[in-house]
Amino acid sequence: MRILCCNIRKSDAEDGINNWEHRRDLCGGIIGRREPDIVCFQEMRRNQYLDMQKALRRFDAWGLSKTATCPHPINAIFAHSQRFECLAAGGYWLSETPHVAGSASWGSASIRLANWVRFKNKDSDQEFRIINTHLDHVGETARLQQAQMIVEDAFAYPSDYPQILCGDMNAEPESSVIDLFTAGGWRDTYSALHDRNDADFTYHGFQGHRHQTNQRKIDWIFTRGALKPFHAAIIRECAGDRYPSDHYFLEADVIT
Repeated sequence: MRILCCNIRKSDAEDGINNWEHRRDLCGGIIGRREPDIVCFQEMRRNQYLDMQKALRRFDAWGLSKTATCPHPINAIFAHSQRFECLAAGGYWLSETPHVAGSASWGSASIRLANWVRFKNKDSDQEFRIINTHLDHVGETARLQQAQMIVEDAFAYPSDYPQILCGDMNAEPESSVIDLFTAGGWRDTYSALHDRNDADFTYHGFQGHRHQTNQRKIDWIFTRGALKPFHAAIIRECAGDRYPSDHYFLEADVIT
């Protein structure tokens, strides 16, 4: 199955020519042409959620908002309705009080959360779970604590149970955050098939190849349990100088 991880860039940002209305169709078209089975979105707003439902008509969707009454499904998981049956879905806030909506801890600059869905593949009856998250963009301590919560959550499942973790981790390959995920049994799909020390980056600020940066990949697709990647890529598709987001999207093909 093909998994996409897409930091879609929030539509209420003041991005001028890169505002959502100018890149909505480009974004939906690029995602649709990759023929994904599951798409994990971060930074999603309500209008973007509705637009992607129109672009991905054969997909069901599950979102989780920052607070109890927030209308925006900040993290959203879209899955092909003809391929997968939802067995359970949920989420938690990355804080010392994970079941309190809107909570934040450890000096996190933003409210951060993780949402998940447990699926059954209708063709094979194989179960698997996918988790979608976006770690804090400022505090290293917050990122480490948030990552530790996700690692501990995964331990509730048998070691061979197939799990997939997608997200903007705001962490580069050699960071303590990625080391923590690796120590917790999560395997990066991209470095499994590419050099871990390559210079590829995913945040580009709507500049694409013109972006001058020493920062490396901060968006990730991990697997755990009985899953093996056989393709992984950074999606650099654009229309001239126009990009679907300020991040490149990621894709990974995995088998059980």
